Amino acid sequence: MNVIQLLGALGAATRQALADWGFGARLFFKLLKMSGAALRRFGLVRDQVHFLGNYSLAIITVSGLFVGFVLGLQGYYTLQRYGSAEALGLLVALSLVRELGPVVAALLYAGRAGASLTAEIGLMRAGEQLTALEMMAVDPVQRILAPRFMGGVIALPLLTAVFSAVGILGGYVVGVLLIGVDAGSFWSQMQGGVDVFKDVGNGIIKSIVFGVAVTFIALLQGYVAKPTPEGVASATTRSVVVSSLSVLGLDFILTAMMFSI
Repeated sequence: MNVIQLLGALGAATRQALADWGFGARLFFKLLKMSGAALRRFGLVRDQVHFLGNYSLAIITVSGLFVGFVLGLQGYYTLQRYGSAEALGLLVALSLVRELGPVVAALLYAGRAGASLTAEIGLMRAGEQLTALEMMAVDPVQRILAPRFMGGVIALPLLTAVFSAVGILGGYVVGVLLIGVDAGSFWSQMQGGVDVFKDVGNGIIKSIVFGVAVTFIALLQGYVAKPTPEGVASATTRSVVVSSLSVLGLDFILTAMMFSI
């Protein structure tokens, strides 16, 4: 391959990447524009909250419990070195509401609900159901994608709250019931050290941003999937990978912004 061919291939790849980014941006703003209309048809959004949230509840609850167990063990043995084992409740709560709750819940949501969304929309594309809606003058973005988008944005903060609450309970079981940390110190340190707006509020903001990002990526990958079994499978895999990397990158950006203000 000579230099001219190399430059041509590079230009074609750049042009395609810009076109993909442009299509994704237009779809994102279209979904935001149609969010109000989707909420007016609340039955569709409610069904998606049930599908995405309720069916993800088991993995979120079990994972949160075991994360709390591990935090309780690791936190106790770390704090014990400095004679601060009574601050175990504060350590567990801050770790969960600030970072682990939003991030781990979003990663689990991407693997379970995000993959399901991509496969569902991809199969609609492969079965020409989206094309059939367009032929009937029904906008598939408004009828199919927008309710799922709003359902995901609503479901993930709720799942994050469940994850953090169950994780704190797991830390209590290990730290207080098994190891023997004083229960009063566990809860009082947590109550005095966790700020509702700075800590819990930042965690809620993160979970909303992650919900928007993960749900949009899942819908986009399904919407542009090639209408073949291999295309749907590839889109599902790509959805989980891109969503997971996006969550980690956004977490760094949001944390830097929140703690620099």
